[in-house]
Amino acid sequence: MIGHAFSFEATLADALKVGWSVDDLIGGEKRLDFSKPFLPESLAGVRSLTSLSAREQLLLNQIRGNSYLYLFGFVEEFILPFVLDETRSVLPGGDPFEVRALLAFADEEAKHIHLFRRFAEEFAAGFKTPCGVVGPASEVAKVVLSHSRLGVALLTLHLEWMTQAHYLYSVKDDEDLDPQFKSLLRHHWMEEAQHAKLDTLLVEKLARSGGPEAIPKALADFGAMGGAIDGLLQRQVELDLVALETASGRKLESGERQEIVAAQVRAYRYTFLVSGLLHKNFLATVDQLSLGASDNMRAMARALS
Repeated sequence: MIGHAFSFEATLADALKVGWSVDDLIGGEKRLDFSKPFLPESLAGVRSLTSLSAREQLLLNQIRGNSYLYLFGFVEEFILPFVLDETRSVLPGGDPFEVRALLAFADEEAKHIHLFRRFAEEFAAGFKTPCGVVGPASEVAKVVLSHSRLGVALLTLHLEWMTQAHYLYSVKDDEDLDPQFKSLLRHHWMEEAQHAKLDTLLVEKLARSGGPEAIPKALADFGAMGGAIDGLLQRQVELDLVALETASGRKLESGERQEIVAAQVRAYRYTFLVSGLLHKNFLATVDQLSLGASDNMRAMARALS
């Protein structure tokens, strides 16, 4: 049993208190402010880039803000069918609180995908320079979902706790960010806070049903999927640099390019991998699955840092 105080009933009750729609957050008069950064420096990692002017650093920050939300929508493309499959496994005759909590989870993930697509439209209209993104999401989702259910649940749990860390420790108290972008992150976090609890319950349930032999397989799958995500992030860095050159109107020198790529790979890895690998709740869960597994997660984080 994984140590926690979560339940489907209590998490559903908390989820029902959070009510917002996509139209509440973006569109109409709710415009992005392109005079301000979108991501906090701890995630964007642009201010140390001496080869870029202040204007270029701001452009790269905003490009990173676009890819940040795109990549969240990207991973939710596999989380949504995963949660729907888990909901079907409860029926018929399962705990009604579990069914309702998982359906709310799925509905909110679908809403987040919708929100991030609307953001992409608003960003494209305001930024005006095309920004390439990795994909397609459907193919990546197919690869992820080919792994063990417990492995996918661990990856999802990692992503949910990662989201909590980003908002609470980097975004929440940063007054320099565009208020509209910050509002999107806040409302996303409000619902992901419940998802992290539900993911913990799913990990526990899948570990119990799979038995001891399922755990080493799940941890290996988690590592393999993390490696695949790292490859996607490195590809995204290259696409970001193309967008930066177009938006800034200048070609980067070879030395400049090397500096930016190295710094941005580190920033992407911290944002989407390391910050989740080192989250205390994620480490506690993996240790309760397999004693000492948190040491492997910390080693993975060091290798990516």
